[in-house]
Amino acid sequence: MPELGHLFIRGVNWLGDAVMTLPALQRLREVYPHTRFTLLTHEKLAGLWCRHSVINDVVTFSDGESPRVVGRRLRDLDIETALVLPNSPRAAFECWYANIPRRVGYAAKWRRILLTEALPPRRGYIAMHKRTTSEIEQCLAESARPAEYPTEAHHMHHYLHLASALGANPEPTRPRIFVSKDEINELEQKFSLPGKAPRLAFIPGAEYGPAKRWPAARFAAVAKSVLGRRQTHFLLLGGPADQAIVEEIVGMLEPGTFTNLAGRTSLSELAIALATSSCVLTNDTGPMHLAAAVDVPVVALFGSTSPELTAPGLPGDSKTRILRAPPPCAPCFLRECPLDARCLNNITVESAVAAIEQTL
Repeated sequence: MPELGHLFIRGVNWLGDAVMTLPALQRLREVYPHTRFTLLTHEKLAGLWCRHSVINDVVTFSDGESPRVVGRRLRDLDIETALVLPNSPRAAFECWYANIPRRVGYAAKWRRILLTEALPPRRGYIAMHKRTTSEIEQCLAESARPAEYPTEAHHMHHYLHLASALGANPEPTRPRIFVSKDEINELEQKFSLPGKAPRLAFIPGAEYGPAKRWPAARFAAVAKSVLGRRQTHFLLLGGPADQAIVEEIVGMLEPGTFTNLAGRTSLSELAIALATSSCVLTNDTGPMHLAAAVDVPVVALFGSTSPELTAPGLPGDSKTRILRAPPPCAPCFLRECPLDARCLNNITVESAVAAIEQTL
């Protein structure tokens, strides 16, 4: 297939979604080995894309920049084709305002006119419907079966289908982020990580909201149980917003058994810290996807969301163990549970320990 010359990719704005776009971009690189790929991302995700060999150039924007300002900056890049990954009107407007001749994306609300190729939703696409309190109560009263979705509903396919409009193979492939041994050595020295015991990483936060956060006391209980079985060092990971829940866990652990890195790493360093781990116990959150991308076994806790839609790594990957005990109202896709968070509370400490032991 002829090269595109210069392909502009408007990236998504959340870490987990960004990792789920990697297979689409990896497939595009297979088709266009010599095309220049430029990706636009929010500055908070620059550390992810600067690590990925598929992308030649990374352009960032900040919260204060309007779409007109961003679009005006893009005009000087001599772009021929834009692939608009988010469904937002803003993302399409930026590419239209930049005068990019070919603009490919989904025909979402308020933006069809801004695209030269507006694709209808792919076959098998399922939107995440947020249930109302009355819907949740009705599900519980009727003892309904928890909603289940086919494997082709996974969001990875959403981006692969877009890439296929440019000739890419739509078959899923594992998202990959590579970390070198030198980077691991540097991070171990920087944070004085002990080198003998296997490392078990905990990701107890979730930026989306508390409906995704397994209780801190249960993470601590898992740590105590694992320590009773084997020598282990725990890495407590997350961003600045996760420091409070991490401190709860710290208060329940013995000194010397853990290293608290929450809020202390850049995004790039978070990827390295995950790569040093033997296993990761995590909520359904952005770093969960990053852990799978650096090829670390993941034990993922799902409550209000659906693993069929957003499981980490390649769907069905043997390196991932999904823990969930869904009540009739799951998944509700809400940020906060209006009832008693039973979708998370139903997941036991014993099941998490068993999954970790099987992995280790």
